[in-house]
Amino acid sequence: MAIDSLKHTSSSLFIPAQHGFYFPAEWHSHVATWLSWPHTEASWSNERQELMFPAYIEFIRTISQSEQVCINAHNETVMQAAKMRLLLAGVDLSNVTLLPHPTNDSWCRDHGPAFLINPISKERMIVNWGYNAWGGKYPPYDRDDLIPVEIAHYRGLPYVNPGIVMEGGSVEFNGRGTVLTSRACLLNQNRNAHLTQAQIERFLCDYYGVEQVLWVEEGIVGDDTDGHIDDTVRFVNEDTVVVATETNPNDENYAFLEEIHRDLKAMRLPNGKQLNIVELPMPDPVISDDLRLPASYANFYISNGTVIVPTFRCAKDQTALDILERCFPDRKVVGIDATEIVWGLGTFHCLSQQEPAID
Repeated sequence: MAIDSLKHTSSSLFIPAQHGFYFPAEWHSHVATWLSWPHTEASWSNERQELMFPAYIEFIRTISQSEQVCINAHNETVMQAAKMRLLLAGVDLSNVTLLPHPTNDSWCRDHGPAFLINPISKERMIVNWGYNAWGGKYPPYDRDDLIPVEIAHYRGLPYVNPGIVMEGGSVEFNGRGTVLTSRACLLNQNRNAHLTQAQIERFLCDYYGVEQVLWVEEGIVGDDTDGHIDDTVRFVNEDTVVVATETNPNDENYAFLEEIHRDLKAMRLPNGKQLNIVELPMPDPVISDDLRLPASYANFYISNGTVIVPTFRCAKDQTALDILERCFPDRKVVGIDATEIVWGLGTFHCLSQQEPAID
């Protein structure tokens, strides 16, 4: 089946990897970054939304300085309110596009499209994974589940439906054939209970265009996604990862993160090379209403010109920024206070999904 036959339609018969399509690393050049504008109390109460919007808008401003920002806006009222907030904050709207795409929530990393590129044919396409709000935790999620198709129609791109649940925050790519993920999430019975680990690996290889799946076990405390990898381990180049590290043995995350560190040391890339491992500290615990929130410096976002890092008003913020500056010498590393955003149980990487360009 040729990709032309997929235009404005869908198929489960087209296997992207067999046609040279793959999901590039996040540092690959972007056409745009996609977001979904917060508009309900699903993640933040009205009071909390007011507190988080300054950091959210600063996130948009920073991305828009080096690439387009496309924002799913639930309806005309939300679109106008978003435009007004951005204008009042002095954001240049020439690099911001608001689109009438209804949503349930704001976590575009997980409900947004997975864009694939084909460097030979110079084509792009979208994988429309199923989305069930992290195992059915936060209904309704029907609008979010439709977002990849909405964006496929907007961009005029073909899309394919694998027919299983998959979230963007659960997978991390080096752009050279390797994906990292966690068993706690992808093997959870609340996603794809009918699939074995081997079957899930087959889906990852077929629809993300990878050749190797590397597994860690758990995520961090407070993460309601059942262990998304983007809070613990991130590629910063094709053979180097930063790993969230806890030095306090009495901390709840200590054992989980030590196990991940041990697993990473044993891993090998397809060429036999061992991963270079850079330790990234965990911030001091962020507690709200007696609940520990999933604060992690690993939830950074790589845009065309910047690496945007969540900070949490603690002494470790600068240490984390310094480490990531050494990892990304070609980009400016920017810290934005995410203390109010993380109340919604995620930060900048969780909120965003990149749209890669074809070089």
